[in-house]
Amino acid sequence: MKKKTEIFPDEEMLCNLAELFKIFGDSTRVKILFTLLQNEKNVSQIAEELSMTQPAISQQLRVLKSNGLVKFRREGKNIFYFLADDHVLSILNIGMEHIQEG
Repeated sequence: MKKKTEIFPDEEMLCNLAELFKIFGDSTRVKILFTLLQNEKNVSQIAEELSMTQPAISQQLRVLKSNGLVKFRREGKNIFYFLADDHVLSILNIGMEHIQEG
C-alpha cells in the first residue's frame, strides 16, 4: 500500500486544482470553450454564435486566458482565440462522459 504522501498532492497543488475547476463553474466560459473546439474565433464570432455581447465574451476570455485554457494570435487588428492544448478538450470530454453516465 502506498503512503499518503506518495499519492496525495501538496496543498499548493490542491489549491491550483480547485482554482482550475472553478473556471469550469461558469456556463458562459464552458460555452466559449465548446465554440472553440471547432476552430479558432475572434470575439465577435463567439459573441454572435452565443448570442451574447462582445464585452461579456471579452470578460470571460480574459479569465480563460489568464488561467491557461485559451491562447490567442493576432492577425492585423483581429485577435483569434483557440484552446490552449488538448488537456482542455480532455477535461470537457471527461466531464461530458461523467454527466451522461449519471
